[in-house]
Amino acid sequence: MNVYLHVEISSRELHSKLLLAILAAAKGHDVIVSELEIILKGLLRGWLPPGIFYTKSLTPSKIKIERHDELIKRGTKITSIDEEANLNVDHYEEFSKQRYSKKTIKQSSAVFGWGKHDYETLKKKYIIQKNKIYKTGSPRVDLWRPIFSKYWIKPKMMPKKPFLLISSNMNVCDNKSFPERINQGIEAEYFKRSPILFRQAFMWKSHDFLKAYVFIDAIKDLVNNNNKFEIVFRPHPTENVNCWKILLKGIPNLHITNEGPINTWINNAFAVMHHGCTTAIETVVSQKPLVTYTPLILKGHILNNHLPNKLGHIVRTKKALIKKIKSLYNKTKKNHKLKKNNLLPKLVKKKIYIDEKELSAQKIIKIWEKINNNENSNSINSLKIFLFIFLMRINKFIGNLLKILFPSKFDRLGSKKNQTKFAPIDIVEIRKHVEKLRKILKIENELECNLISERTIRIKLK
Repeated sequence: MNVYLHVEISSRELHSKLLLAILAAAKGHDVIVSELEIILKGLLRGWLPPGIFYTKSLTPSKIKIERHDELIKRGTKITSIDEEANLNVDHYEEFSKQRYSKKTIKQSSAVFGWGKHDYETLKKKYIIQKNKIYKTGSPRVDLWRPIFSKYWIKPKMMPKKPFLLISSNMNVCDNKSFPERINQGIEAEYFKRSPILFRQAFMWKSHDFLKAYVFIDAIKDLVNNNNKFEIVFRPHPTENVNCWKILLKGIPNLHITNEGPINTWINNAFAVMHHGCTTAIETVVSQKPLVTYTPLILKGHILNNHLPNKLGHIVRTKKALIKKIKSLYNKTKKNHKLKKNNLLPKLVKKKIYIDEKELSAQKIIKIWEKINNNENSNSINSLKIFLFIFLMRINKFIGNLLKILFPSKFDRLGSKKNQTKFAPIDIVEIRKHVEKLRKILKIENELECNLISERTIRIKLK
């Protein structure tokens, strides 16, 4: 079976796709982990044989529906889990309209749910296609489990002192302007399917700027009342790090970075601080101390009472925040072992499904094997792939040259639009991760991991 795993934001999705790839490859399947362009052009032009396509969403935009129709005609089967997840809200009904439709679910061979909430909502809303919807859980959640804590490689920028991790989802330094985001919503027909979103977009943006000020103010006070630990500020994957360096300029003992996946930062921090961030759920699953900062100035906003803000140590004033952070640091300093609680809060269990006996990734692979039914037996041709990549590089070179020569006719930024989301792959680091996963999962089979292009790898049995 050929499996094609689409990665949009590498820091968010790459490692969960690696987990899927390794487990599938160990069972004899041939797996490509890649940006969307390589997968689509390879399948649609015949350079890659049909297989299982695992994409990051089923948003019912016109271009995506047409694209999936073409893939299906050529023998590829569409499967998906929504990587946006919508874990931070109490209700899933609006999300089920924004991110799915009868058409996109009909096109799919399997739709995977993060947990009870999205699974039951989707089955109820799309009742005719309910047999295609599975409650598997997410491979990303698999990697949040304590058993994978040794998997994560420490980033180069990690402080030597104990550090507090602050996770940002404020989007005040978004790589796209607010009008660009609105236009994106119009083109993808989000506002047409869910008109309330247009109003909410303005509310969220105003709240983001207010929250940014509140957090900058809190960070300054945390630094002024401490010289024993450091702070790592983690921007959202879609944010510009340099923008945050300006907003937080001059604050000592503060590191601003989006290096690597957030999992490794969570596992090495003595505590995680947030407001309304999905990282809160990951922190709880990882059994790390969580501090939820909900000052009164932010209380009236629609997002304030959502799931993440109901978790961990909830503090409402800067004084209480400083006291709680110091308390958690002192416990770390004294090598105090925090009590591990394997029982997840009911609110979290509603959102994410964890089967102690089987990984979500294993469940998904079993469903792929079931729907594949040995139909896609043509193997991936290595020589054909390299020729395909070579031709794509020539086309890109010509395209970039035309953009330089005729800037008024070509968008000079077009070739760079995905680079902030998916950094080039370091194959040496990826192979280290593959070996770590093999050991943790006790996979005896030797695996071959090769770089196909700067954002594409292939994993299969040796």
